[in-house]
Amino acid sequence: MSAEKNLSIAMLWFEAFNAHNLEKLLSLYDDEAQHYSPKLKIHHPETNGLVTGKEALRSWWKDSFDRLPSLHYKVTSLTSNADRVFMEYIRTVENEDNILVAEVLEIKETRIIASRVYHG
Repeated sequence: MSAEKNLSIAMLWFEAFNAHNLEKLLSLYDDEAQHYSPKLKIHHPETNGLVTGKEALRSWWKDSFDRLPSLHYKVTSLTSNADRVFMEYIRTVENEDNILVAEVLEIKETRIIASRVYHG
């Protein structure tokens, strides 16, 4: 994959996420993709912050979108190479403080195979 193609996948990711379009978001992921998030660890401690597979991702994001209807990410920086995209963004939710977030998408053959979230 080229760095440019991976940037386009990241932009599609933000578009789908901010629209809360679960199916479009999931279509960017490999069937066995892994996702790690500190928020996942807080809300579902049994996962230790890590889920695997589209159904687990579906459940996590549906819960997030249902709990936080105003959830939105504002891109501040994207850096990519042939294997991954490093994304920096601001997480906004009505009546909550903004959170600075970094997330890495690992991409193989046009699909996200892993994502890791870091809060600042």
